[in-house]
Amino acid sequence: MTTVTDPVAVYVAEFSRDTSPASAEPAWLTRQRERAIEAFRVRGFPSTSDEEWRFTSVAPIVETRFVAAAAENASIDPAIPSGALLPGVAARLVFVNGRYAAELSGHHAVAVGVRVERLAAALASDGAEMESHLGRVARFEGQPFVALNTALWTDGALITLAPGTTLDSPIQVLFLTVPGEAPPISHPRLLVVAGANSQMSIVETYVGAGGKQYFTNSVTEVVVGERAIVNHYKVQDESDASYHIATVQAVAGRDSRLHAHSVGFGGALVRNDVIVTLAGEGGECSLNGLYVADGSRLVDNHTAIDHATPHCDSREVYKGVLTGHARAVFNGKIIVRPDAQKTDAKQTNKALLLSGDAQINTKPQLEIFANDVKCTHGAAVGQMDEDALFYLRARGIPCDEARGLLVQAFAGDVLNRMPLEPLRTRMEAELLRQLNKWGGTR
Repeated sequence: MTTVTDPVAVYVAEFSRDTSPASAEPAWLTRQRERAIEAFRVRGFPSTSDEEWRFTSVAPIVETRFVAAAAENASIDPAIPSGALLPGVAARLVFVNGRYAAELSGHHAVAVGVRVERLAAALASDGAEMESHLGRVARFEGQPFVALNTALWTDGALITLAPGTTLDSPIQVLFLTVPGEAPPISHPRLLVVAGANSQMSIVETYVGAGGKQYFTNSVTEVVVGERAIVNHYKVQDESDASYHIATVQAVAGRDSRLHAHSVGFGGALVRNDVIVTLAGEGGECSLNGLYVADGSRLVDNHTAIDHATPHCDSREVYKGVLTGHARAVFNGKIIVRPDAQKTDAKQTNKALLLSGDAQINTKPQLEIFANDVKCTHGAAVGQMDEDALFYLRARGIPCDEARGLLVQAFAGDVLNRMPLEPLRTRMEAELLRQLNKWGGTR
């Protein structure tokens, strides 16, 4: 591992050297990048003295010299991890080491009114359409990793639905990392815009080859128009030696529906920020999350649902399964603004610790500034239910199998909320593979 003495300066210098985007991009994007890198330079990387990063040290990322994958090194690896390609999709965009892989991508059944395109190509053909959304939803002020992504991203995906368009099959955006001699870094970017009365499902997948170090720093922006329905799925199944920092930020309009599902299996250090603003009256939002960790891995989930208008509902369920010396963090915040009367919000976080050394720091938060609301939150951390285990063993089920069944039942509460059956089946199989890898759940 190559260490660096001034990591902030390294990324600022990288931005200064990369002059090619500025010559080809629209002026508004160049200005946005310049503001972002300046914000990153001033703010720097977060530390454990910052309240939002109190239990998560990013020192392993800061101290490692990651290199941007050059175009010639982003070779297509035909051995994409088994199960990463979701069947029956309307379209698929694949990026290898942050760069578009046309050979692995394809448009199969995209309806009229649906636009699926790589960001770099969309900017070249019609950058003006993106100006009102790109970088406007995920703000980089106060978010150093979002600022770094905004300054340095080179490509990503643009998905838009025209008003009144319904897409029956999902769209998959797959980011594959193939490490080389030096640990690579990529900054994936995804922009989703659903017009009024539209409906679609997006599957955002992150996978990595081998057990080598690499760093993925992704940003996803979602705009949900009035009365639109968006199902967003994020699957993070990367190398256990990788680092993954991600921000998903969404704005939901009047009477819209946003359902966001997150499942995480890999990564040495994983941080997921999910931020949703219910900006239109009558909007609904649900956040469902499942994370599984073993060894000495750290998984940090920070969520925030901002009820900015009246008559909005939100539901949130996050569950974690930890073993070995794994650590987890959950910080879930519900904000109810002064004018957001008739808010109905419920948050649940549960963690199952399968070893004496696993631990979680959980912090549910309610910030309520209105008086006619119904808001609840709860957190529970515990070990295997010995009575339930005894019940299963008394009926002839072996100990490891009985433990596995209880873990699957615990996690199934989240997976069963995923309406996309092929993906749900894939996640159930991956969960079983993880349990088998642990040799049961002892």
